[in-house]
Amino acid sequence: HLAPELLNERLPGISETAAIFAGVDVTKEPIPVLPTVHYNMGGIPTNYLGEVIKPTKEDPNKVVKGLFAAGEAACASVHGANRLGANSLLDIVVFGRACALRIADIAKPGDKIPEFKADAGMESLGVLDKMRHANGQLPTAEIRMTMQKHMQDNAAVYRTQETLFAGKGLIDETVKSFNDVKVTDRSLIWNTDLIETLELRNLLGNAATTIHAAEARKESRGAHAREDFKDRDDENWMKHTIAYFDTDSGKTTIDYRANTRTTLDEAECKAVPPAKRVY
Repeated sequence: HLAPELLNERLPGISETAAIFAGVDVTKEPIPVLPTVHYNMGGIPTNYLGEVIKPTKEDPNKVVKGLFAAGEAACASVHGANRLGANSLLDIVVFGRACALRIADIAKPGDKIPEFKADAGMESLGVLDKMRHANGQLPTAEIRMTMQKHMQDNAAVYRTQETLFAGKGLIDETVKSFNDVKVTDRSLIWNTDLIETLELRNLLGNAATTIHAAEARKESRGAHAREDFKDRDDENWMKHTIAYFDTDSGKTTIDYRANTRTTLDEAECKAVPPAKRVY
C-alpha cells in the first residue's frame, strides 16, 4: 500500500473524492469500485461497406437500401471494433470512409429523389407529443433507477443462468412499467424531463435486448463472462446475436446470424483462425 505522504503528493484529488463520496480514508482502506454503465458492444449490423443489413431467412445479408451506420452505433463484425476508445476511433475512420465511398458509388448528382410520404415524420412527432403529455404514476427517474438496479444485480460483469433468467423477467416488467410513466414538464423549451424520458425509452430497449441475448448465450465470450459456462463454445456459439425490440409491445425477440470467417481476398490475406484467449 502507498504511504500516506505519497498518496497526498500524487493522488490528492482521488483521496479527497473517496473521503467525500465513499467515506473512505485511503491511507487505511481500499476505495470501493462499482461498474457504472453497461457499455454497448455491437450495434446496428452492417456489411464491410457500412450498409445496414436486416437479415432474413432467405438472405442473411439483406441490405436496407440507403441506410448506413459506422462507429460506436454500428457492428461491422471485426474484432469488437467498437468496444474500446481507440478502436471506436479506428472504426469510424475506416468504416466512415467506407460509407462515403459506397454512397459515392451508388448515388450520383442529379439522381431522382423519391417523394416523401405526406405523413413523413408524423410518427416521430406523435411519440414526442405522447411522451410530453404522459400522465402516469411513475416518474422517469424511478423507472430508470429500477432498470439500473436490475441490470446491476442480474447482468453484471460475472453472470449465471439464475441471475440472467431472473433479471430477464424483471427487466421485462420494468419495460411494461414505462406505460405508466409521468412527465411533469409540458413545455417545449429546455425540457430536460422530456429528454430524459425519451432517453429512457431507448435505454429500456437496450437493457432488454442485452439481458435477453446474454441469458440465451450459454458460453463465455469477450466481455460476456458466465460462471456456469466458463469457456468459449465455438462449435455452437460462434455466431452473431440479432436482437429485435418491439417498442409498442415491449417484447424482445432473439435470433442469430452466421459470421463471416473469410477475408475479401484469401490470396492476399488469409483468415486468422480463432484461438483461446490467454493472459
